[in-house]
Amino acid sequence: MIDVVDSQTRSRMMSGIKGVDTKPEMLVRRALHARGFRYRLHVKKLPGKPDLVLPKYKVAIFVNGCFWHRHACRLFKWPSTRSEFWKGKLNRNAERDKDNIRELLHIGWRILVIWECALKGRDEELQDEVLEKAENFIIHSAGYEELSG
Repeated sequence: MIDVVDSQTRSRMMSGIKGVDTKPEMLVRRALHARGFRYRLHVKKLPGKPDLVLPKYKVAIFVNGCFWHRHACRLFKWPSTRSEFWKGKLNRNAERDKDNIRELLHIGWRILVIWECALKGRDEELQDEVLEKAENFIIHSAGYEELSG
């Protein structure tokens, strides 16, 4: 299928996609802060530059977009144009995610991945449930956990 916009418009649209301070990330940040958690943002010294780092609990949190990190959910769909490019790019992203998580676990960090689908399109009650699970992970859980929709 041919793109419905010209290449300059598509380039402008793609450059507007944020990598940090996304809506799901801001939702998680506000909720954790309101619950009394203090964190650092995008710590460059840690593998994968986690979105939130809670040094007190030795927890790294990634708030992943389902498309960009190739999550098998209702929000992910392989693009129909330039499929080889996207397949390579999204597969590399997913491999890099696995490597970063493995490395963080190896150096003693606990990892929580919150997927966009766990927060997007949900009513406030369900979002609160996801954030409650995140809080429980921070305080009680060990190792690695994913929260998805």
